[in-house]
Amino acid sequence: MSAVATTATKLLLSDLAPTLKNVPSDYIRPISDRPNLTDQAHISDGSIPLIDLQGLYGPRRSDIIKQIGQACQHCGFFQVSNWRDFLRLHCYPLQDYVHDWPLNPPSFREDVGDYCTSVRGLVLRLIEAISESLGLPSDYIDKEALGKHGQHMALNYYPPCPQPELTYGLPGHTDPNLITILLQDDVPGLQVLRDGNWVPVNPIPSTFIVNIGDQMQVLSNDRYKSVLHRAVVSRDKERISIPTFYCPSSDAVIGPAKGLVDQDLPAVYRDFTYAEYYKKFWNRGLATECCLDMFKASSTV
Repeated sequence: MSAVATTATKLLLSDLAPTLKNVPSDYIRPISDRPNLTDQAHISDGSIPLIDLQGLYGPRRSDIIKQIGQACQHCGFFQVSNWRDFLRLHCYPLQDYVHDWPLNPPSFREDVGDYCTSVRGLVLRLIEAISESLGLPSDYIDKEALGKHGQHMALNYYPPCPQPELTYGLPGHTDPNLITILLQDDVPGLQVLRDGNWVPVNPIPSTFIVNIGDQMQVLSNDRYKSVLHRAVVSRDKERISIPTFYCPSSDAVIGPAKGLVDQDLPAVYRDFTYAEYYKKFWNRGLATECCLDMFKASSTV
């Protein structure tokens, strides 16, 4: 968008960012809800597992599925490498979009379509592995839990911020969907809450970041965790990230997998439609962090 204002044009923050010396008041967080970047400076990255997908359909399958299960249980986040060969052999081939900014405008629609198709192929293989890691049939999540499936992609642009200690790119939240695949550039910004600390997840070239969403936590009957995460901003650099949110269809009935419920492990959540959950999630807003408690079997809300 042009930076020249007219009576009919409303400027975006990204248009104004290069000229700003202070954060606009509407974006300043309360003192109790600021990033506290100084305290995080001593925390190293490498906080989430890096899983090599090479061999998922070979002799290393059981070991890789075990790694995925452990990452889902203990971290809620993991990164995947060697996805190019994996996608070429088992999914739709994906061009090298990682750290290749910007995308070429004349072919943008075609590139995005190809990218979405490829990521869907990756997601289907990952949820197959996650099903197996839970001791369920490999096609359980795909065929039994999601209805017709849904997929959404966003493109997030975070401009340089003159006072990054006062605000966020995105405040702490969990994802309401099933699973998220994140493609990002080489500028740090993602942070994950672990053991009460916000831990940076610095970019590793040629990897995707995968995180478990609220619906996967429900399906796993609380075995796998949908973890709070946020995006902080940089004083000097712009950042771009492209999350793909994979989710059930609106009318899909979500609840703990029957194979994970018994007398010793009763259902933690009641059954609900994804449409019901999605509406309550956004009605509460990101500031309230997570709304899974509203859907617990013991909840009276």
